[in-house]
Amino acid sequence: MAFLWLLYDIRTPVLDKLMQFATYFGQEVIIIAVICALYWCADKRFAYLLGFTYFTAGLGIQALKITFRIPRPWVLDPAFSAVESAVPAATGYSFPSGHTQGATALYFPLALKAKSLFLRCVFVFAFLLVGFSRMYLGCHTPKDVLVSMALSIGVSLLIWHFQSFLLDDPRYLKPIAAGLFLLSLAVAAYALFLDHTGTIETKYAIDCCKASGAGLGFCAGWYTERTRLDFSTRTKTLSGQLLKLAAGLFATFLLKESFSFFFGSSVLAKMAEYFILVLWVLVIYPYLFTQITTRKTAGRTKPGSIQS
Repeated sequence: MAFLWLLYDIRTPVLDKLMQFATYFGQEVIIIAVICALYWCADKRFAYLLGFTYFTAGLGIQALKITFRIPRPWVLDPAFSAVESAVPAATGYSFPSGHTQGATALYFPLALKAKSLFLRCVFVFAFLLVGFSRMYLGCHTPKDVLVSMALSIGVSLLIWHFQSFLLDDPRYLKPIAAGLFLLSLAVAAYALFLDHTGTIETKYAIDCCKASGAGLGFCAGWYTERTRLDFSTRTKTLSGQLLKLAAGLFATFLLKESFSFFFGSSVLAKMAEYFILVLWVLVIYPYLFTQITTRKTAGRTKPGSIQS
């Protein structure tokens, strides 16, 4: 808390806004948008690597949150207050930091893949800045941020090292998908057990089950796409790529925002929401877009339409 009080003393309205903007780059909306852009339009293999990193690290972070159950800094020290604009997004327990996990799981693999030193530095600076912003805003202690960063970097390096095994060898599709599926189920069962016994409040179980639902959706979608669909990221024109990305992102965020309206916000509903959301990104939308473009192409080349 001593470091947070030090940051508290240097707060200014301008810095508050800058740090609030910086922390936004660790929110799931940015991470989803980047992974979607890569997956649908540019580099499907690398998007899968990011997915493995993000969802595996996320499951680990959420399991640690409900295990240690460390409250937010303003609960640890009632005299301390966070920057007001950051409080609504600070859901769940404090340790470890979910925003830092998301940012590190996204930007650290991007740094590993980057060819230039400049880009590597930019990506490393990005997740370091998100971690610092969480402390500046008063949402996390240094321990929350550093443990989250260390775990996410460790998972990133492990998956990066074994990426050929995970992504290129079809012999291991089933065991890898089954392993992630069981891990996701185990984390969900753990959260539901703690909720049922009154060890944690339902709102904390929801955060954990969202990560589990996303993990289940990822392993189901990854296995289905690899074995049944295997779509191509290419389109004939740049405008086609932009249309694919814009339509997909719009539909994805519409699905996310409307799901709770129809199905509520119970633990199982939120788990189902994230399962369907990830499945939509990986399989349903690529399949629909492929079918639409195939039919349009076939319509232009019907027999008898070729002129001599």
